[in-house]
Amino acid sequence: MNVFISGGCKNGKSYYAQKTARDQAADRPLYYVATMIPEDEEDRARIARHLRERDGWGFETVEQPVRILELADREEIDLKGSFLVDSVTAILQNEMFSRDGNIDYEAPERVASELVEFAKITGNTVFVSDYIYGDIGMYDETTEAYRKALATADRALAEVCDRVIEIAYGTEEIWK
Repeated sequence: MNVFISGGCKNGKSYYAQKTARDQAADRPLYYVATMIPEDEEDRARIARHLRERDGWGFETVEQPVRILELADREEIDLKGSFLVDSVTAILQNEMFSRDGNIDYEAPERVASELVEFAKITGNTVFVSDYIYGDIGMYDETTEAYRKALATADRALAEVCDRVIEIAYGTEEIWK
C-alpha cells in the first residue's frame, strides 16, 4: 500500500511514517530513503535523531537526495520491499535549488512525475511531506514558487496513494 503523510514541521510525521513502513514491510526488506542534504548542525542533529529512532527497527538506509527513480535501477534494492521516503519536501528542494544558486523551475513537474512513478513501481511506499503552503503569509516569488511546487507534488501523491494522512501535534487525521 502507498501512503502519503503530511503535516507541520516537528509534529511526529517521521516517527509515524517509520512505524507505518515497518508494519507494512512484514517479511520484506525495509528501506529508509534518506533525502536530506545536511547544510548545518541543526540538519545533522535531525538526521542523528532519526537514525536513533530507527535503530533496531530493521531499516536499511539508502541515500537518494535527487532523482528518486534512479533508486529503482540500483541492483541492491529489492523493489518488492517497503520504502519510506523522507521527505518529498527535501527531494523537491534538492532538485529545484542547486548549490550554485540556480533555480530549476522545471523540477516541480519532473519531481512530481517521478514520485508518482516510484509509487506505482513499488506499490509499498510511505511518503512524508511538510505542509508549508497553508498559511496566509506573503513570501517572495521564489518561495511562493517552491510552495506551489510542493503543493503540486503532494496533490499528485495524494491522488495515487491508497491512504492520505495528516499529522498535527501527534494526532492523525485520515483523509483517504
